[in-house]
Amino acid sequence: MAIFRGAGVAIVTPFNEDGSVNFDNYGELIEWQIAEGTDAIISCGTTGEASTMTDEEQIEVISYCVDKVKGRVPVIAGAGSNDTKHGVNLSVEAEKAGADALLQVTPYYNKATQKGLIRHYNAIADSVNIPIILYSVQGRTGVNIKPSTVVELAKHPNITAIKEASGNISQCAEIARLVPEDFSIYSGNDDMITPLLALGGDGVISVLSNIAPRQTHEIVQKFFDGDIAGAISGQLKAKPMIDALFAEVNPIPVKAALDIMGRSKMNFRLPLCDPEESTMVLLERELKAYGIL
Repeated sequence: MAIFRGAGVAIVTPFNEDGSVNFDNYGELIEWQIAEGTDAIISCGTTGEASTMTDEEQIEVISYCVDKVKGRVPVIAGAGSNDTKHGVNLSVEAEKAGADALLQVTPYYNKATQKGLIRHYNAIADSVNIPIILYSVQGRTGVNIKPSTVVELAKHPNITAIKEASGNISQCAEIARLVPEDFSIYSGNDDMITPLLALGGDGVISVLSNIAPRQTHEIVQKFFDGDIAGAISGQLKAKPMIDALFAEVNPIPVKAALDIMGRSKMNFRLPLCDPEESTMVLLERELKAYGIL
């Protein structure tokens, strides 16, 4: 069974001006997401700036999310690392914190061969008893999970899905062709939701959902309900907004958009910093055009 079907939000982590986690605001964002129909919450992913957190902070944020959600939707914890032992430790702690599943990015900087990826992911999968979503995002990590490698990893009972963010629809199609029917594929790109659904995907792990949870959920739900034209219309309508959210490196624009909306302050941890003024102008324009403001 799929961990979830629909639109899962790769939720931001709000910070105070001193850099500490703003848990009160985090709770508000979680409640708003659930009220708006989000199908899953991905805590401490790329958009959640987990790369700047200590291990203790990361597990505290995941634990808070689990406690706040109270089982209403699945909580998927980012627990990836470029050090397999570190990834194992994070994954074990995230499972103890109550996460329903884990999101595991490919090792970055030191990278890995495809053989190394298989050993890395199997070692992590052996250490836990909850499902794992592979996360292939070559643009950030320099490593691509090849379709043949996905097929090999899908043999492990705990490896049940992939977040495909390569931007290569042909690769997505090849994965869909080769994996077992019960292996889930989630789009990691908001501008490719409907194309991936058309290949049999189960949904999206979304940045757009941070500012438009209801609309993103509806794109996927309409497709599942057979309203393909409605899903495509929603996808195309969101395209300029999606482009604006990636005008600078994620999550800078999406945090800026939430600030414009009055939902969360635009505080970052270096090396991320405030966007250019031109980005702010673009975001405000597209938020109005999309009907959010």
